[in-house]
Amino acid sequence: MSRPLLAAAFLLVAGASAGLAQDASGPKTGPTPVPGAPATLANDLRPTFVAQEPTDLVASRLVGQSIVNGANETIGSIADIVLGPDLAVKSYVVGVGGFLGLGTKYVSVAKEALQVSRVDDKTLKAVINTDKDQLRAAPEYVYLGQQPDKAKADAQKTDPKADVPAATGTTTTQPAQQ
Repeated sequence: MSRPLLAAAFLLVAGASAGLAQDASGPKTGPTPVPGAPATLANDLRPTFVAQEPTDLVASRLVGQSIVNGANETIGSIADIVLGPDLAVKSYVVGVGGFLGLGTKYVSVAKEALQVSRVDDKTLKAVINTDKDQLRAAPEYVYLGQQPDKAKADAQKTDPKADVPAATGTTTTQPAQQ
């Protein structure tokens, strides 16, 4: 046998025996971890669980609920519920008009203006003493963060083309050349 082949066989056997002699968990890099106890909360931090009662109304069942008037005409639907700082219902955002969400106007009505009642275990009824025309004439409800920039709106009143970029052959996303 040639010497290089013999040396390779020796290194192969030595490496295999060293690998078998090593612990199956691999090399130790620090102290052995100790299983911990489950995390616990002090009694004053434990949550209080509440079961739903038959008289409770769930917000997910209210959103999307059709609203009828005294003549039993459908005049809109509940689009959202506005909560005050105390998390009590402050008002209902009502969607009126439009078709399949397009062209829908949103107005906010006071919680006292909308009477929500349970018809049976699965059905709710929302009634308001108004008509579609009065809701359409009401001021539009605009969510915070979706309000138009006042300076931009004022500029567009005086110059409707105020936010139209000039046609210079460059786009507004390109950095300025220096």
